[in-house]
Amino acid sequence: MENYSVVLMILAIMIGLSAFSDKLKLPTPVLLISAGIIIGFIPSMPEVQLDPQIIFLIFLPPLLFEAAFHISWPDFRTHLNTISTLAFSLVFLTTSGIAVVAHYVIPGMTWPLSFVLGAMLAATDAVAAMSVTKDLHLPHKTTTILEGESLINDSSSLVAYNFGIAAIAGVSFVFWKAGLQFVYVLAGGFVVGWVMGKVLVYLMQTLRNNREAVIAFMLLTPFVTYLLAEAVKVSPVIAVVILGLFVSRFTKKVDAPEIKAQSKAFWDIIIYLLNGLIFILMGLEFPYVVRHLHTTHLLLYTGYALLITVVAIGIRMARVFLQRVNLARAFRKHPGRVSEDALLDVKTCLIISWSGMRGIVSLAVALGLPLALPERNAMIYITVTVVLFTLFGQGLTLPWLVRVLKYRSPT
Repeated sequence: MENYSVVLMILAIMIGLSAFSDKLKLPTPVLLISAGIIIGFIPSMPEVQLDPQIIFLIFLPPLLFEAAFHISWPDFRTHLNTISTLAFSLVFLTTSGIAVVAHYVIPGMTWPLSFVLGAMLAATDAVAAMSVTKDLHLPHKTTTILEGESLINDSSSLVAYNFGIAAIAGVSFVFWKAGLQFVYVLAGGFVVGWVMGKVLVYLMQTLRNNREAVIAFMLLTPFVTYLLAEAVKVSPVIAVVILGLFVSRFTKKVDAPEIKAQSKAFWDIIIYLLNGLIFILMGLEFPYVVRHLHTTHLLLYTGYALLITVVAIGIRMARVFLQRVNLARAFRKHPGRVSEDALLDVKTCLIISWSGMRGIVSLAVALGLPLALPERNAMIYITVTVVLFTLFGQGLTLPWLVRVLKYRSPT
């Protein structure tokens, strides 16, 4: 009964703070994480330990599906070059950059451990990006790129993470085998998502007069897709994202306004609760992480986390501006291949560069590190601290940057 009381208390605090975040002029993620940290340090508060599998299975499928379902397919296709660049090449560049810094700066960090740490922190977070930017009225181009990137990049970071864990276990790294596995994971996820999308669209068309059944299938299918992708060892993230994009693209075939309105209201509540719980649980996890690291190391590892945060932001900024140059060059040479709408200006590059918040996936992967792994507690603390640095630092300053650049949608 005590645990149920704690859960109800957390839900009540989350809903209350979310409701007043606008009046307090603070981003909701920052407010909820702060509350979680404060609550977690209360002496009588039971320790909250997050199960990584629960995070991946309960939180990711509905959040990824809902975000992919509402993203504009034509805009997504227009900016696919930039999205894929940030979701794949930037992830591997960031992984490598963090690995180099960790190996040469942090004592005891071997190359495999450093690579694992880099992989955990390479991907931006879809929930964090959308939660921080939703009230900033950014141009649609920018939100499409940010959401598209954060929807896809988890798959590449998880692949890099698995390679790092395998290297720690003594499995030799063969480049061509790794490349083939990466292609299989992505292509397999695409196929699973496409097949499940076809199934869901068929069910929506067949059961169009049964609103409750359609909405239930829309809620259930992302979880089934995620588990099916895991079972065949392909990317569950890509599978759920493709499912959402597929259903969104063909949803006009289901001409039932009542179903759409009712399902939207249902999904809005589910996403509202899941978003809030993610951030307050991240805050609650921080005191638990602190207690498992020697107090004399806290300041030192906080410094390492700050350095890694700066490196990650620097690499992201360099890659985003390089993408701007590449798009402009391609547009001049091959105007038919790159549309003018896909080009990036300086303000857009600055906003995209500063919107690379880390979040729940990095935390879940860190908590799932093998218990016997050397430097495990230090790696978890650094990961959690980098997540907090990006959410607090970038989350609090992003609205200021938007105002300074006068970077708001005219509509």
